Amino acid sequence: MRDLQTSPSADAVTLETILAAHDRIKEVIYHSPCPYSLSLSRLCGCEIYCKLEHLQMTGSFKERGARNKLLTLSNDEKSRGVIAASAGNHALALAYHGKSLGVPVTVVMPKWAPLVKVANCRAFGAEVIFCGESYDDARHRAGELAAERGLTYIPGFDDPAIIAGAGTIGLEILQDVPDVDVVIVPVGGGGLIAGVGTAVKALRPQASIIGVESVAAPTLKASIEAGKVTKIATEPTLADGLAVAEVGSLCFEIARRAADQVLLVDEVQIARAILRLLELEKTVVEGAGAVCLAAAMNPAVDLAGKKVVLILSGGNIDVTVISKIIERGLAADGRICRITAKMRDRAGSLARLTALFAAAGASVNEIRHDRQFGPPDVALVSISCVLETRDRDHISEIEQLLVAAGIEYEMK
Repeated sequence: MRDLQTSPSADAVTLETILAAHDRIKEVIYHSPCPYSLSLSRLCGCEIYCKLEHLQMTGSFKERGARNKLLTLSNDEKSRGVIAASAGNHALALAYHGKSLGVPVTVVMPKWAPLVKVANCRAFGAEVIFCGESYDDARHRAGELAAERGLTYIPGFDDPAIIAGAGTIGLEILQDVPDVDVVIVPVGGGGLIAGVGTAVKALRPQASIIGVESVAAPTLKASIEAGKVTKIATEPTLADGLAVAEVGSLCFEIARRAADQVLLVDEVQIARAILRLLELEKTVVEGAGAVCLAAAMNPAVDLAGKKVVLILSGGNIDVTVISKIIERGLAADGRICRITAKMRDRAGSLARLTALFAAAGASVNEIRHDRQFGPPDVALVSISCVLETRDRDHISEIEQLLVAAGIEYEMK
């Protein structure tokens, strides 16, 4: 955060600083597994290993940087306390490790911050302050409070100690998969790819680093194309942890040297990736963590024959939206669809329609008659059906039967 601290050079993060961070945090931070996945390997056409960072105590990789940063503070800074602006994983990580180390933590959150994360931060002893409707509002207020109270501001990503902490993931990947060919990294503010990229390139320079952003927040890609840090307008995304409008300046300087490629994934791809992880790996991962699999599943990404590590960076998904994400993923797969047919409003019409679906082997999940807002012809009724289907080819078979039966319909 440039208005709260001077920006260090990219040389502030090296293999040595990452190794030092590893020594500081290794007794507390979980060395998360990086197992081989047969199912995902078959799906993606390469050897897939998953770095399970969602298994950290607070559910994300953010603990690594938070603990490393807290341990590098002076005794005076620790006693006065720290402050951060965050609505998610950074706040949780800082609150948890602040309590563990006896460092008072204040977190400034936007008013829309998820209630479960607010409650968890308070349970860890952090003071939670709400301000504004955006992250920028919260960040600005955090800066004011840092100056007023003499607190140390801890950014979520653009800090050498934070980046070095994240870089310890790269060390662990090379311990567990020493001959890795490709590491795929989620990108929000850029701290994770900067740290992991630095560690991996130092120890295995032939390995490729691929960053993945949501199309709703392509801040690193835009900055690389512009040759400088570029602020963008973000849009809502399932990968809400990556919805950062401006990549960190230090992160950018490191990441543009370390990253071999930056890919974008859309909402359909993210939903499908979350669903695949649930079904194939029995793993609940938030959208920001699932983007790596979304990229690996893209046939345009050449991973054939390569040994690939996906960093599943976090698992703090809002349980109230999981069902919606599953439904979107199923729809993207062609495993559910909605057909609205125009039928004669008389006995037997519904039976005729459902008999057609049964003949096609589709299961009906939901049916709704619409007479009030149906077709202009009052003799007709709209019948909307949500169907369980096998795939898109199955949906095409159903459409062919509808056409053959002379039934007018709309498909969604």
